[in-house]
Amino acid sequence: MVTPSEKSWTDGTDACGDPHPSQLTPSEKIWMDGTFVNWNEASVHVLTHSLHYGMGAFEGIRCYRGKNGSIIFRLREHVDRLFESAHIMAMNVPYSRKDVAEAIVETVRINKLESCYIRPLLYVGYGEMGLYPGNNPVKLAIAAWSWGTYLGEDALVHGIRAKVSSFTRHHVNVSMTRAKVSGYYVNSILAKCEAKKAGYDEAILLDTEGYVAEGTGENVFIVSKGVLKTTPLTSILEGITRHSILELAREKNIPVVEERFTRDALYVAEEVFLTGTAAEVAPVREIDDRQIGTGKRGPVTDLLQKAFFDIVKGEDLSHGQWLTPV
Repeated sequence: MVTPSEKSWTDGTDACGDPHPSQLTPSEKIWMDGTFVNWNEASVHVLTHSLHYGMGAFEGIRCYRGKNGSIIFRLREHVDRLFESAHIMAMNVPYSRKDVAEAIVETVRINKLESCYIRPLLYVGYGEMGLYPGNNPVKLAIAAWSWGTYLGEDALVHGIRAKVSSFTRHHVNVSMTRAKVSGYYVNSILAKCEAKKAGYDEAILLDTEGYVAEGTGENVFIVSKGVLKTTPLTSILEGITRHSILELAREKNIPVVEERFTRDALYVAEEVFLTGTAAEVAPVREIDDRQIGTGKRGPVTDLLQKAFFDIVKGEDLSHGQWLTPV
């Protein structure tokens, strides 16, 4: 009998049945509580509290190769959100925001990465077992590795196929939706696997009242009658790329509304796109076997995608405050 983990290495598929699993490209060092350790030696005890109960907070950050060197996109905002997530979950971070920001920059630098994805992870360490974490220490690890576009380079141009998930997004009285917490992503894994097994690229989840919430790791935008709409901050995470796109849209005099909309509003929208650190700005060409708009990247998506990449690649310096040089 082949286990799921064995299957992912023997026949080229992952546990969800994806024939194109995204394998990690190891770098040299990982920062762990103030010390750089070799990639293959960055380990924790099997009874680490967060491994069992999901209490952890993390971020996804991108470093881009710009015209004048490598730059990290919105580092301060990502570090702020990491600390806010920890505060919401009553996790006492043993470092200052300045310390964490400097450690992130140094992690990219020591690994000699021109462009990369960065993952800071706060977790509850080894100690007491049981749901109450007690006096278990809060630990921090920071890893960085080369990682291309999450949904594929082709997705940025031609768009993706998405499925409205049978799984519902978090309710505000069930989980703290403003926190980026490790355990919350079990919900995303279920939705992602369902979509992949059905032959789609991504899932879109509804909230508990049936309104569009977000993707498995992205915020959702639609263009309807020339107006750019996105879900308000109720059942969703406040995405930093989302915030960036909203600001860029306003600067370009695109009407912007944050309001709830239903799944059929997705079907009849002129354009749909997803935003996130990993996915960046990805158009959606089809949802539930219904073509969206012309079935191609629309003009508003194209305009905002180009504006975003001009900034993160250092070609447009109008938002220099968003960029941290490495």
